[in-house]
Amino acid sequence: MNILVAGGTRFFGIPMIGRLIADGHEVTVATRGRTPDDFGSKVKRLIFDRLDEAGIAATLDGRSYDVVIDKIAYSSNDVKRLLDHVECRKYVLMSTSSVYENIGRDTPESAFAPGKYPLRWCERADSDYSEVKRQAECALVQSYPQQKYTAVRYPVVIGRNDYTGRLRFYVERILAGEPMYIDDMDSRISFIHETEAGEFLAYAAENDISGPVNGCGSGDISIAEITGYIERKTGRKALLSEKGAAAPYNGYPPFATLDTSKAEASGFVFGDVKKSVFNTIDAYLSGH
Repeated sequence: MNILVAGGTRFFGIPMIGRLIADGHEVTVATRGRTPDDFGSKVKRLIFDRLDEAGIAATLDGRSYDVVIDKIAYSSNDVKRLLDHVECRKYVLMSTSSVYENIGRDTPESAFAPGKYPLRWCERADSDYSEVKRQAECALVQSYPQQKYTAVRYPVVIGRNDYTGRLRFYVERILAGEPMYIDDMDSRISFIHETEAGEFLAYAAENDISGPVNGCGSGDISIAEITGYIERKTGRKALLSEKGAAAPYNGYPPFATLDTSKAEASGFVFGDVKKSVFNTIDAYLSGH
């Protein structure tokens, strides 16, 4: 297939593009041209700024693709700026589990219906991350009703190349003996590893999965299990204090997990979430 990828040159975009190349697709990567990649002549490249509609139009008008994978649509206007200027048989939107306003245990895709939620045209800075991502889905569903699409909803993505440093925070604090504030040690969370996140995006592009779909590792894990594993591996005790630095996963409800039966029914098998978390922690510790 002829596939356009908007974004994709860092983090889990790298294994995604690697999988598409390995599967024999003709891949074109569209970015601002600021982040180097190692794909060489294996991909074609386009350069435009996602906020510059004139530049997008000049680059994409008249082009068509079998699939467009959009990793960098953060708002309704982002979706519009791209879909107004490119044709594709299928559009894969990188969404997020943050669209769920009341996430709980095994949250299904139906917990957020973008076709019924009020659409508001907005930019990324107009609201918080959760709301602008809801609006991205709303724009897709309500303004492009004939467009075949998949909206992939991930929880926290982890891995050695995670530039957010959220899981690494716990490792570094415990290693340094520095206090941290954790609001709920028993909160159970879903994660997905960067390799699996990239490969499932490629899988969604290649297979007939329609509408929103959750993706995450199998099972869940608590903050207590995360810190406990680091303690055992390092021989050091986590210092917990309300005066310590706020931990990145604070604010989660008792359960923030996803139902992945739709993805699994399509044939994709997710790996064990605890293994992914512990392997990532091991990778962080190997650098010390």
